[in-house]
Amino acid sequence: MQPSITTERLLLRPFSHNDAATVAKLAGDKRVSDMTKNIPYPYSQDMAVEWIKTHKPQYESGHSVVYAITQKGDDGVIGALGFVEIINGVGTLGYWLGCDYWGQGIATEAVNGLVNYYKEYHSLQGLEATHFVENHRSRAVIEKLGLNYVADTEIELRGEQRAISVHRRTL
Repeated sequence: MQPSITTERLLLRPFSHNDAATVAKLAGDKRVSDMTKNIPYPYSQDMAVEWIKTHKPQYESGHSVVYAITQKGDDGVIGALGFVEIINGVGTLGYWLGCDYWGQGIATEAVNGLVNYYKEYHSLQGLEATHFVENHRSRAVIEKLGLNYVADTEIELRGEQRAISVHRRTL
Protein backbone atom coordinates (compact mmCIF):
# COMPACT_ATOMS: atom_id res chain seq x y z
CA MET A 1 0.00 0.00 0.00
CA GLN A 2 1.35 3.41 -0.99
CA PRO A 3 2.22 5.40 2.14
CA SER A 4 1.56 9.10 2.64
CA ILE A 5 4.46 11.52 3.09
CA THR A 6 4.36 14.62 5.26
CA THR A 7 6.40 17.78 5.00
CA GLU A 8 6.21 21.01 6.98
CA ARG A 9 3.10 22.31 5.18
CA LEU A 10 2.00 19.42 2.99
CA LEU A 11 0.58 15.93 2.95
CA LEU A 12 1.48 13.87 -0.11
CA ARG A 13 -1.04 11.06 -0.39
CA PRO A 14 -2.32 8.56 -2.93
CA PHE A 15 -5.08 9.88 -5.18
CA SER A 16 -8.62 8.60 -4.73
CA HIS A 17 -11.40 8.46 -7.29
CA ASN A 18 -13.06 11.31 -5.38
CA ASP A 19 -10.23 13.59 -6.55
CA ALA A 20 -11.12 13.32 -10.25
CA ALA A 21 -13.27 16.47 -10.47
CA THR A 22 -10.60 18.60 -8.79
CA VAL A 23 -7.86 17.10 -10.95
CA ALA A 24 -9.87 17.85 -14.09
CA LYS A 25 -10.42 21.44 -12.97
CA LEU A 26 -6.81 22.16 -11.97
CA ALA A 27 -4.95 20.15 -14.61
CA GLY A 28 -7.52 21.23 -17.20
CA ASP A 29 -6.40 24.84 -16.90
CA LYS A 30 -4.64 25.64 -20.18
CA ARG A 31 -1.80 27.35 -18.29
CA VAL A 32 -1.03 24.04 -16.56
CA SER A 33 -1.49 21.91 -19.67
CA ASP A 34 0.75 24.18 -21.74
CA MET A 35 3.67 23.57 -19.36
CA THR A 36 3.41 19.76 -19.18
CA LYS A 37 4.22 16.96 -21.57
CA ASN A 38 1.48 14.64 -20.36
CA ILE A 39 -1.66 16.72 -19.76
CA PRO A 40 -3.76 17.32 -22.87
CA TYR A 41 -6.07 20.28 -23.27
CA PRO A 42 -8.97 20.13 -22.77
CA TYR A 43 -8.77 17.68 -19.86
CA SER A 44 -12.00 16.03 -18.73
CA GLN A 45 -13.12 14.39 -15.51
CA ASP A 46 -13.28 11.04 -17.34
CA MET A 47 -9.62 11.48 -18.28
CA ALA A 48 -8.79 12.18 -14.64
CA VAL A 49 -10.65 9.03 -13.54
CA GLU A 50 -8.70 6.91 -16.02
CA TRP A 51 -5.40 8.53 -14.97
CA ILE A 52 -6.08 7.87 -11.28
CA LYS A 53 -6.83 4.20 -12.07
CA THR A 54 -3.25 3.79 -13.32
CA HIS A 55 -1.62 4.86 -10.05
CA LYS A 56 -1.98 1.70 -7.97
CA PRO A 57 -0.49 -0.66 -10.59
CA GLN A 58 2.29 1.86 -11.27
CA TYR A 59 3.20 1.99 -7.58
CA GLU A 60 3.02 -1.78 -7.23
CA SER A 61 5.38 -2.21 -10.19
CA GLY A 62 8.04 -0.16 -8.39
CA HIS A 63 8.81 1.66 -11.64
CA SER A 64 6.78 4.84 -11.06
CA VAL A 65 4.66 6.57 -8.45
CA VAL A 66 2.18 9.46 -8.30
CA TYR A 67 1.10 11.47 -5.25
CA ALA A 68 -1.63 14.03 -4.69
CA ILE A 69 -0.28 17.24 -3.18
CA THR A 70 -2.52 18.52 -0.39
CA GLN A 71 -2.05 21.08 2.34
CA LYS A 72 -1.99 19.80 5.92
CA GLY A 73 -5.45 20.06 7.42
CA ASP A 74 -7.15 20.27 4.00
CA ASP A 75 -7.55 17.07 2.02
CA GLY A 76 -8.25 18.92 -1.25
CA VAL A 77 -5.83 18.27 -4.10
CA ILE A 78 -3.74 21.25 -5.21
CA GLY A 79 -1.40 19.37 -7.56
CA ALA A 80 0.43 16.15 -8.29
CA LEU A 81 3.97 14.88 -8.27
CA GLY A 82 5.87 11.69 -8.58
CA PHE A 83 8.44 9.76 -10.50
CA VAL A 84 7.30 9.21 -14.07
CA GLU A 85 9.78 6.36 -14.08
CA ILE A 86 12.35 4.88 -11.74
CA ILE A 87 15.17 3.07 -13.53
CA ASN A 88 18.32 1.77 -11.83
CA GLY A 89 17.68 3.94 -8.78
CA VAL A 90 17.17 7.16 -10.77
CA GLY A 91 13.77 8.83 -10.54
CA THR A 92 12.47 11.05 -13.32
CA LEU A 93 10.42 13.82 -11.72
CA GLY A 94 7.04 14.93 -12.90
CA TYR A 95 4.83 17.49 -11.17
CA TRP A 96 2.17 20.13 -11.65
CA LEU A 97 0.33 22.56 -9.40
CA GLY A 98 -2.96 24.37 -9.76
CA CYS A 99 -2.28 27.96 -10.83
CA ASP A 100 -3.49 29.45 -7.54
CA TYR A 101 -0.60 27.67 -5.79
CA TRP A 102 2.26 28.81 -8.02
CA GLY A 103 5.07 30.86 -6.52
CA GLN A 104 4.64 29.67 -2.91
CA GLY A 105 7.46 27.12 -2.70
CA ILE A 106 4.97 24.24 -2.69
CA ALA A 107 6.49 22.32 -5.60
CA THR A 108 9.99 22.53 -4.10
CA GLU A 109 8.74 21.39 -0.69
CA ALA A 110 6.71 18.55 -2.17
CA VAL A 111 9.55 17.27 -4.35
CA ASN A 112 12.01 17.44 -1.45
CA GLY A 113 9.59 15.39 0.67
CA LEU A 114 9.22 12.77 -2.07
CA VAL A 115 12.96 12.59 -2.76
CA ASN A 116 13.89 12.31 0.92
CA TYR A 117 11.36 9.52 1.45
CA TYR A 118 12.46 7.59 -1.64
CA LYS A 119 16.12 8.04 -0.80
CA GLU A 120 15.60 6.62 2.70
CA TYR A 121 13.08 3.84 1.97
CA HIS A 122 13.66 2.93 -1.69
CA SER A 123 17.40 3.57 -2.19
CA LEU A 124 16.86 6.40 -4.66
CA GLN A 125 20.29 7.32 -6.03
CA GLY A 126 19.61 10.09 -8.51
CA LEU A 127 17.11 12.49 -10.05
CA GLU A 128 16.33 13.61 -13.54
CA ALA A 129 13.92 16.33 -14.58
CA THR A 130 12.97 18.12 -17.76
CA HIS A 131 11.03 21.28 -18.41
CA PHE A 132 10.03 23.29 -21.42
CA VAL A 133 12.71 25.91 -22.05
CA GLU A 134 10.18 28.72 -21.59
CA ASN A 135 8.91 27.34 -18.25
CA HIS A 136 10.93 29.55 -15.92
CA ARG A 137 8.94 28.53 -12.83
CA SER A 138 9.79 24.88 -13.31
CA ARG A 139 13.43 25.75 -14.01
CA ALA A 140 13.53 27.62 -10.67
CA VAL A 141 12.13 24.59 -8.82
CA ILE A 142 14.64 22.27 -10.47
CA GLU A 143 17.54 24.60 -9.67
CA LYS A 144 16.42 24.85 -6.01
CA LEU A 145 16.54 21.05 -5.89
CA GLY A 146 20.20 21.15 -6.91
CA LEU A 147 19.83 19.44 -10.27
CA ASN A 148 22.52 20.29 -12.80
CA TYR A 149 21.70 21.49 -16.30
CA VAL A 150 22.73 18.88 -18.88
CA ALA A 151 21.46 20.07 -22.26
CA ASP A 152 18.56 21.39 -24.29
CA THR A 153 16.89 19.07 -26.76
CA GLU A 154 13.66 18.87 -28.70
CA ILE A 155 10.70 16.54 -28.48
CA GLU A 156 7.63 16.23 -30.65
CA LEU A 157 4.50 16.97 -28.67
CA ARG A 158 0.99 17.29 -30.03
CA GLY A 159 2.30 17.60 -33.56
CA GLU A 160 4.91 20.28 -32.93
CA GLN A 161 8.56 20.46 -31.88
CA ARG A 162 9.12 21.74 -28.33
CA ALA A 163 12.48 22.63 -26.76
CA ILE A 164 13.13 21.08 -23.35
CA SER A 165 15.96 21.43 -20.85
CA VAL A 166 17.34 18.31 -19.17
CA HIS A 167 18.71 18.36 -15.59
CA ARG A 168 20.27 15.59 -13.45
CA ARG A 169 21.67 15.05 -9.98
CA THR A 170 23.22 12.18 -8.08
CA LEU A 171 22.02 11.89 -4.48
